[in-house]
Amino acid sequence: MASHSHRKLRAAAVVCATVVVAGPVTATVAAAAPAATAGPGVSVAPSPDPFAGLTADQIGERAVTATQSATSLRMTGKLVSEGQPIGIDFAVDDKDECTGLIKIKNGTAELRRLDKVTYMKGDEAFWRASMASQGMPEPAISATLELIKGRWLKISPGQAGSQDLGGVCDLKSLLADVGKDKEQRSGLTRGPDGKVDGKPVATLVKKKTGGETTTASVSLTGKPYILKMVKTGGDEPGAIVFSDYDKPVVVKAPPADETVDLSKLDGGAPA
Repeated sequence: MASHSHRKLRAAAVVCATVVVAGPVTATVAAAAPAATAGPGVSVAPSPDPFAGLTADQIGERAVTATQSATSLRMTGKLVSEGQPIGIDFAVDDKDECTGLIKIKNGTAELRRLDKVTYMKGDEAFWRASMASQGMPEPAISATLELIKGRWLKISPGQAGSQDLGGVCDLKSLLADVGKDKEQRSGLTRGPDGKVDGKPVATLVKKKTGGETTTASVSLTGKPYILKMVKTGGDEPGAIVFSDYDKPVVVKAPPADETVDLSKLDGGAPA
């Protein structure tokens, strides 16, 4: 396969993480941290209200602090990036390990990372959409698909795309982004309490000029973790549910005979 095809394959892998996943997810986390939809406006707050006497901004600060202390979590949701809907379902821990799914258009890919090695397996629709978005010509796409069809792409430390793909599984970095923009966490209002997956939540809302609204559901029981975030209006609406806080994330490496080492592609043959 021509060398430019290898470069395009690497670029496609990077795009899957940095543009399709890491960018929208991190941006949504950071934007929605101060605030997401809590469901029906029925008051379900525990008695007494754990946030009694606190302003909405103060509740937001507590939610950010608690969420940043998590050792693991699962995030599930749908986003829009550059007009394209993206679906995600990832479990991530503080050891930079993760496992999950990415969905773009009609395609799906699974991503696993452990011991600093990233494995990615996409169906044909996923890879076609990813590589086409990089401007890869059809002949090159078809040639690449022949090498990786039904197999896991293995990307080791130091290889192109490894650092960017690994960023999807960097929980500490992801959660650090939650607290970066303090301006986003000011001027909040507390909406009606609600429930997320049956758990009572307080709802924080921030409205921006132009019709963009960001809302976050904060747990009213246990640690004040952010359980859901929703962004409406604006160019990149989306909703993410956070669950399985502090639960072990089990990641297994695919069988060696089902992988294609990225470095071996340069030799024109699968691993």
